[in-house]
Formats: sequence, C-alpha cells, structure tokens
Amino acid sequence: MRALANEKRSRWLLLARAPLWLLVASMLVPYYWMAIGAFKTAPELVQQPPTFWVHKPTLQNFYDPGFVDNPQDRDHWAGIFQVLSEGYGFGQYYLNSLVVTLFVTALSILAASFVAFVLTKRPFPGSRALFGLMLASMMVPWEVTIIPNFLTVAALGWINTYPALLVPGLAKAFVVFYFRQIILSVSSELVDAATMDGAGTVRIWWSVVLPLLRPALAAIAIPVAIAEWNNFLWPLLVINDAQHMTLPLQLGKMAGNLSYNPQSAAVLMAGSLIASLPAILAFLFFQRQFVDGLTAGATKG
Repeated sequence: MRALANEKRSRWLLLARAPLWLLVASMLVPYYWMAIGAFKTAPELVQQPPTFWVHKPTLQNFYDPGFVDNPQDRDHWAGIFQVLSEGYGFGQYYLNSLVVTLFVTALSILAASFVAFVLTKRPFPGSRALFGLMLASMMVPWEVTIIPNFLTVAALGWINTYPALLVPGLAKAFVVFYFRQIILSVSSELVDAATMDGAGTVRIWWSVVLPLLRPALAAIAIPVAIAEWNNFLWPLLVINDAQHMTLPLQLGKMAGNLSYNPQSAAVLMAGSLIASLPAILAFLFFQRQFVDGLTAGATKG
C-alpha cells in the first residue's frame, strides 16, 4: 500500500512540475534557436523545414575575412564585428553599454543603500513623508516620466552625450525600498556602538552597514544591471549619433534590415548571442549571493 501511495504521489509531483518544464522550454528554446542561428549560413538559416542543429557551422556571421563590401558577392558578408555605422563598430556599442551598465548599477545601488540607511537608522523630521513619496512614485509607470525627463535632458544640452545615458537612471525608488527592508534587520545597537566610538553617518554606512549588505547588493545588482544592459527606449530618445549608441540600439537598427537582407538575421543572432553573455556570466558568478540576498531580511533580529 505504501509503495502504491508513493507511486501515486510521484505521478502527481510529475504532473505539478509540467508547467515549470513548459516555462523553462519557452525560455530556452528561443535562446537555443538564436545560438545555433549565429553559426548558420544564409541558405541553411532560411531552409524549410528549419534545421534544429547546425549542419555546416560557420564563423562568417562574426567575422568574414573575405568580405569586400560587394553587394553582388553572395558568398561573403559583413560579420557583426565588421558592421560599421558612421565609422563606429560593434566594439564601440559594446563598450558604451558596458560603461553605462557598470556606472549606473554601481552608483545607483550605493546611493540607494545610503538613502535607505539614513531613512531607517538616522530618521529626521519629514523622513517618513519622504519615504511615502518614494513609495508613491513606484506606483507611477515610468513611461509617464519620459517626456519630463527628456525635456530636462534637452534643456541641459545633454542630447547625444553620455550624461543623458548615465544620470537619469541613478534614482531607483524600488532599490531604496528593498534596502530599507534589509537594513531594518540590522541591529540598532551595532549602529549606536559605532556612533559612540565617534563614527559619523557616512563612516557607519560604509564600514558597518555596507559589509552586512553584500548578499543583498549582489541580489539587487543583477536585475538592475540586466535592466540597464537591455535598456532600449530611453537611449533611443536621447541618442542619435553612432558614437554614443548602445548595443540594444544597434541591434534594433540591424533588425530593420531583415526585410531586404535575410542574411542580416544570422549576423543579428551573432550579435545577440554576444550581447547575452555578460548577463549570463554575471548571474552564474553571483548565483550564490543572489540566492542569499533573496532571503536576507526575511527575519528580523
């Protein structure tokens, strides 16, 4: 009887996990299709029925040494590292996205953690009302603020400059709220002891509180960095030249060529594959800290 009950229970568990496997497949299959498409030739890419593995792998979609910019030459085409726009190539766009992502992620989470520390451990008159306004701002879709932010950036003369990509992304109310919930679990006696030793607010935040937030820092840094890395709409509004263009803008521009140049689909897949690597590597590298950060602050004491 017990064996029969265990077998029945296993069947129900397998059935309950079916939606999870479907969800995993819905995310991995498109990525797999993009990964193999990056190594396919043009004929194989448009072949019907499609192939689900690469028959003749090629690196031409990344770099083609035989490319001479001849529209009549169908055997050679510009790889992702050979596509130029106003004299700038894939490396420039990659560097722009990397700089913007690292700068905004690092500075925004440090600023948010300091604001959360002040609101939690160094309250001042009006701090509760200020925190309430921050929470209220989270209820407003960010699309509503696009026009005011664009007008502000334009008035400052920041169009087609790096400050237009860096400064507006530094204020993140949700990250402040996240750190506030974590800092609530930090012992007030520890902060009071540091104060009695003569440490100021900034010193306590940097030397006492911030080391305790390492798992939380890694946990929130991953979604913030991925959001900045994939940001498309805001750079599209404030950047019009190739020098300051980010990776999503260039990939979106290349996607517009698919209607009259099917081969650009393989090159686009190659670029998308390279663009996806930093996010995957960041998650794999910080996976343990990410999981620890999700449970940080779950209990107080």
